[in-house]
Amino acid sequence: MNGAGAPARARRRLRVRVAGMFALGALALATTLAIVTYALAERYLLDQRVRLATRQTYLDARAARDALQAEPRDPAEVLSGLDVGEQRQAFIHRGGDWYATGITAGPQILPSSLRRLVNGGESGRQRFEIGGEPALAVGVSIPAINGSFYEVFILDELDATLTVIRSSLLAAAATTTIAAAGLGVWAARRVLRPVNEVSTAAARIASGDLSARLEPQTDPDLEQVVTSFNAMVDALQARIERDARFVSDVSHELRSPLMTLAASASVLERSSRDMPARQREAIQLIVDEIARFQQVVEELLELSRVEAGVDPLEVEPVRVGELLMNVTARYRADPLVVEVDPSVGQVPLLLDKRRVERILVNLLDNARVHAGGAVRVGARRVDGQLVLEVDDEGPGVPPEERPRIFDRFYRGSASGRRSADSSAGLGLALVAEH
Repeated sequence: MNGAGAPARARRRLRVRVAGMFALGALALATTLAIVTYALAERYLLDQRVRLATRQTYLDARAARDALQAEPRDPAEVLSGLDVGEQRQAFIHRGGDWYATGITAGPQILPSSLRRLVNGGESGRQRFEIGGEPALAVGVSIPAINGSFYEVFILDELDATLTVIRSSLLAAAATTTIAAAGLGVWAARRVLRPVNEVSTAAARIASGDLSARLEPQTDPDLEQVVTSFNAMVDALQARIERDARFVSDVSHELRSPLMTLAASASVLERSSRDMPARQREAIQLIVDEIARFQQVVEELLELSRVEAGVDPLEVEPVRVGELLMNVTARYRADPLVVEVDPSVGQVPLLLDKRRVERILVNLLDNARVHAGGAVRVGARRVDGQLVLEVDDEGPGVPPEERPRIFDRFYRGSASGRRSADSSAGLGLALVAEH
């Protein structure tokens, strides 16, 4: 299951990376656009407000100058006639005295640098803060009345407008990023769909299904990949079938001579009782090697039939517990411990009885040859599948050899040199094929 899950996890990680790249790209673009837009909007709105405030200050200063020149009047009275509202405050500086439109703030709120500029006979404006709120002061020198005129504008409305724009741009950037991530997921799925198909087909081929092929594609680039992949699988299937036919043909050709040799060796073995000990040992060695050779040929033929698909499944209801008891009873005189999970043993299961018996016998043979014999045989259900277990008295298979124990002719480093009862290394290969 780990091998099947790894490609899926890799595809998920690739989709996440593609979606992440889309999201990061959208975030960077949206953030850049938001910053530029905010800067332009802030500059435009502030310039507009400054121009309006400057124009309004000059108009009010002209009206105050005209009123003070027309007749002697108190500057405070002139200021009271100006419509400055709640967001503005006007000041007149004349003859060393200060006059204001209200009592909320005095002339000390005006920036000193702006006062020095206006007292020098020039006009100017300056942004500053009053109690943490943004404000704009505009000063105009009026030589005709030997004084100066100031107006202070509270910019909290402008600041509120900029806050709304800033929040809207941030929300737009976040929405764009989320939408881009969704687009990235969709694009990744669409782009990786051919990769998923190739991965699925490759997994089927790796599991032994050589009929897996990729569907034709309309995209020219993908069509070339599909054609190459299917041609590779065709070549692989032809090679495997050719090798299987070769093994089957050789095994068939060897079967008849081996049967003749076995019969002759059996006659020779029966007549060797009166021979010297060394001759008897030589004859016994010949008999054992011929028997071993016959077993190898039979196992190769069985492998060829399974791989060629000429050995179909013959499914029938089988009680697993009874099957295990019968196989172990035939295999050795002293009974083995047989443990069958209730979920498996209560009802008959649809199995190929002959194949299951073959699997059990091969596992028991492997335990006898390499691990001192089996001590327990069990059956249980795992994720809806039947799991057969054969425990032995051996030390176990070294971790570095476990991936290869089901390979053909692999007998492991612990097998040592070939002995009379050693196997050819095909028993577990047959288990894997069945």
